[in-house]
Amino acid sequence: MNVPADIDVRPITEAEYPEWLRAVRAGFLREPVVSAAELEARRGQFEPGRFIGAFEGDRCVATFRSFAQEVTAVGGRFVAADAISAVTVTATHRRRGLLTRMMSQDLAAAKERGDVLATLIAAEYRIYGRYGFGPATSGTEWTIDVPRAGLDPRGPDLGGGRIDLVDPDDVRKLGPELHDRMRRATPGAISRDDWWWQLNTGAVRTDPKWTEPFFAVYRAPDGTVEGLMTYDVDEKWADTMQPANTASVRGLIASTPAAERALWHYLCSIDWVTRVRSGWRAPDDLLPHLLPNPPAAGVSMHADWMWVRILDVVRALEARTYDSEGTLVLEVVDGSGLAGGRYRLEASPAGASCTATTESADLTLDVRELATLWLGDESAVRLAALGRVREDRAGAGRGADALLRTSRRPWCPDMF
Repeated sequence: MNVPADIDVRPITEAEYPEWLRAVRAGFLREPVVSAAELEARRGQFEPGRFIGAFEGDRCVATFRSFAQEVTAVGGRFVAADAISAVTVTATHRRRGLLTRMMSQDLAAAKERGDVLATLIAAEYRIYGRYGFGPATSGTEWTIDVPRAGLDPRGPDLGGGRIDLVDPDDVRKLGPELHDRMRRATPGAISRDDWWWQLNTGAVRTDPKWTEPFFAVYRAPDGTVEGLMTYDVDEKWADTMQPANTASVRGLIASTPAAERALWHYLCSIDWVTRVRSGWRAPDDLLPHLLPNPPAAGVSMHADWMWVRILDVVRALEARTYDSEGTLVLEVVDGSGLAGGRYRLEASPAGASCTATTESADLTLDVRELATLWLGDESAVRLAALGRVREDRAGAGRGADALLRTSRRPWCPDMF
């Protein structure tokens, strides 16, 4: 098949947005038709300069979008990030360097803006390492066999708190403040804008099959909202005409362990619910051990989730906190020339300083491995064993782990 070489890769205009959306749908193997309702709903997302398309004539054959985001660093500081989404290349135009051209344009613009990171959710593991991204968080889904969980069927002991079912309007009022408290305490969590809350409560609908879920909030004894759970319940009956429904969690955010416990116990106590799917949770989530019989919660899915690309090594390492004191010299290799160099990190619980240096390196690693270590989920010793990090000083991997690893694993609750 002969394809012209003069494919134009550039930011799209608002007039080209419908064609760009059609290409997004085609790239994700969905029906390549954009309804008037979906187009109208999505127009609020359009931001000039942040939507890139590859055009062959008037036809869009590849898509790319980025938007402003905040990522929570270890310790609770919010870091400016370039969030990447809607990345597609039409099947007829693969292997022509279109993704590389779009990615290069966007990362250069993000660096120029002063973003510390770029982030994405990788649909295919093998693609993004070559652009300097590394998997920085993972997620796990559990399926709970409710009858085996060992919970009191009368429901949870709320200790003076309460659980209420609320309406979408209530969620839009209560959710953002609760989410801000949760994300400040959760490395890897990301910001949610007003459009997110509208989309996830049905005020804006891009999917004609969208159905309104149940929204349950947990209020502490003083009335403070400390947890929010969003869930669906199917309708299924066993051959013996006994209910066998599954409750599927779309999302649960909580600012306290008490709220988590109360909401999980509540969901497992609903009459007719015999199975609960947890949705995407942190890999070290408390959920299984909130049950009297933890094996009743079996892992049904586990995978990498948010990937990070460091654009500014100094600001990334200085943004996070450290539980111990130490010094580490890193030789960071970046084939794209955006963040490479040799850096001296001096860290302690009181703060951190990162500067360029000519000292001998303790560790040599690609920028994608630095991204994997940044949120504290990976081990430098483990990466050295895999040949992905080189120890230039004996014991440097253990020293890096003592500085960088965290007591709880990072988690990104959201798809973007």
